[in-house]
Amino acid sequence: MSLKNTWLFPIAYCDAAEPWQLGFQDAATPMMQGIIDLHHDIFFFLIIILIFVLWMLVRALWHFHYKRNPIPERVVHGTTIEIIWTIFPSIILMFIAIPSFALLYSMDEVVDPTITIKAIGHQRYWTYEYSDYNSSDEQSLTFDSYMIPEDDLELGQLRLLEVDNRVVVPAKTHLRMIITSADVLHSWAVPSLGVKCDAVPGRLNQTSIFIKREGVYYGQCSELCGTNHAFMPIVVEAVSLDDYVSWVSNKLD
Repeated sequence: MSLKNTWLFPIAYCDAAEPWQLGFQDAATPMMQGIIDLHHDIFFFLIIILIFVLWMLVRALWHFHYKRNPIPERVVHGTTIEIIWTIFPSIILMFIAIPSFALLYSMDEVVDPTITIKAIGHQRYWTYEYSDYNSSDEQSLTFDSYMIPEDDLELGQLRLLEVDNRVVVPAKTHLRMIITSADVLHSWAVPSLGVKCDAVPGRLNQTSIFIKREGVYYGQCSELCGTNHAFMPIVVEAVSLDDYVSWVSNKLD
C-alpha cells in the first residue's frame, strides 16, 4: 500500500491483495485503468438487463397467476416483440464490443520502450535480465528473485508475496517486458499494472508497461505450474529516475 499526500487528505492506494477483497486493486497504469473502466461500463449494462429480466418475471408471475387468469392464452407468434428482442441485444453488444476491442488491441501495442526487461520463469523463482546494461565483464544485469520464507519476514511484509530481489523500474517511463520460461508454463501477472502474460518455454512474449506513480506492486505466477506454484511471487517497485539510476549503478558495481 502506497500513500499520496493531497491538500486535504492522504490517499492510500491498494497495490496488493487484501483479505476478503472483492474489487480491483488500484490502477497504476493506463491499461489497468482502462480495464477497470470497461468493467464498470459492462456492469452498468448488466444491472439494466438484470432489472429488466426480474421485472418481466415478476410481472408474468403476477398477471398470469392461475387465479387472475384461469383461462390461459395461446401466443404463437409476435413480430413486434421478436424484432425488439433482436435489435436491443445487438445494440447492447455493440456498445460493449467497441470499447473492449479498442482496449484489447491497445494491450497488444508495444510503445517504443526506454527500458527492456526480460523475465524468465523457473520452478519456483523468477530470473530478471536488464539487457540494456552490462557490467564490467560484459554480462547483462541479471538476478534471481525468490520468495522470502514466512519465518524470515520482517514486520509489515506480506506473506507469500515478498521477494528477496524486487524488479526496480522508473515511474512514468515506457517499459517493455519480454517473458519466457526455462521449464514449464508460467504466467507473469501483476494486477495493479494490468499485466498478465504467459511464460512459454521456447517462446518470447512481450508487453508494454507505463507506471504512472511510484509504489510497490505485488503479483504472482498465474499459471498452474506444478508443486509450489503458489510460491512464485512478483514484486515490482517503481521509483524516481534518480533512484533508479542509483540502483542500477549499485547493481553493476
